[in-house]
Amino acid sequence: MAIDFRLTESQRELQFRSRNFAKDVLSSAIEAEALHTAEERFAATKPAYEAMIAAGFLRKCIPRSDGGENTGLTDTAIMVEELYAVNASLTLTLIGTLLGLLPLLIGGTREQRDRLLPRFLAPAGAPLAGFCASEPGGSANPASPPPGEGVRTSARLSGDRWIIHGRKSWVSSATGWDRKGADVLSVLCRTDPDATPEQGISVILVERPASGLVFGRAIESVGHRAHLLPQFEFQDVSVPRDNVLGGVGGGLALTGACFTGAAALVGVFAIALMRAAFEFTLGFARSERRGGIHPIIEHQAVGYALADAKMAIEATRCLCWRACQAVDMQSPSAQELAVEAKVYGSETAVRVLMDLMRVVGIESYDRALPLGRLLEDALALPLFGGGNVGVRRRQLHALLKRPEYDPLTTDVER
Repeated sequence: MAIDFRLTESQRELQFRSRNFAKDVLSSAIEAEALHTAEERFAATKPAYEAMIAAGFLRKCIPRSDGGENTGLTDTAIMVEELYAVNASLTLTLIGTLLGLLPLLIGGTREQRDRLLPRFLAPAGAPLAGFCASEPGGSANPASPPPGEGVRTSARLSGDRWIIHGRKSWVSSATGWDRKGADVLSVLCRTDPDATPEQGISVILVERPASGLVFGRAIESVGHRAHLLPQFEFQDVSVPRDNVLGGVGGGLALTGACFTGAAALVGVFAIALMRAAFEFTLGFARSERRGGIHPIIEHQAVGYALADAKMAIEATRCLCWRACQAVDMQSPSAQELAVEAKVYGSETAVRVLMDLMRVVGIESYDRALPLGRLLEDALALPLFGGGNVGVRRRQLHALLKRPEYDPLTTDVER
């Protein structure tokens, strides 16, 4: 396989189109982050989100085999970098919807996909989906055996209906624009309390409107200020028996398949934030003298900080693209590379943002400048999809402990 990082003509077109849309539409929508409450901020982004839908950006996340325009995770990464670099909140709403659809796209039947996907393929409206995995009190280890709780949300069969009960939190846009729920929710829940986690946990679809979905509160997150992260309850929500995705008891395997690609995209988020911070700081260093004779870019320490930041951006992008390619190729190295992209990218972004703020100095602490906002957004990345401490332990460490693990697994495919 030739190693080639050149973009195809269609990928370059996607990159420029995404970049221009972000500049023309998403940049002004950042003003929503100044509103008072989390729900006000989220509601104010709806026109821009509708514009994203109309421009086909959600369609570009859905595979061609299901009526969309996506040809792989690499294309998604190219698009996401451009959008997230300008408006992290709105881009997270889009990607949170993609994550909510992944269980359906990966584990859904043809009938389920044909019935539910059209609203997300239409070039109009503001459709939302959410993957309801996280729970209050922590649920990063859903496979925890008894007496550990793991997933606490339960679903029991009553005739031909599943009755879902439990609490969820940190689920992007889950309660929708009006507290009545996103269009589609993929709910991770315990369907057999006596079975092992590998056999007793399932993913069940909840469609809007769902009686019994109760809004609790909107989390006042540190970053992504115009993105909705609610806490809510399923109070005996009733759904049809055939709303299970991937088979009863297949929830853990399906969740793992969904979060592999999502982990690589967290690394792409990191690239986008570093890129935006670097671009601003470079311009600042070229123009500001800070009381001296020369622009501060002439100072050696400033030049070194900028050089280190740019190297971190390029290194992270190479790792993320490699991970996305591995996912697209269904390579045995996909999980490892995706997790490495997530961990390395997210932690590198926090470090680089701090370094660039030191270049700018105290004024970087002023919200009139973008660096503080970008750092607030970056702080979430090491926590997304399970914190990096747990990801290292339960994924990378567990992988390395396997007797059959080959340290050359991530070598170029032969």
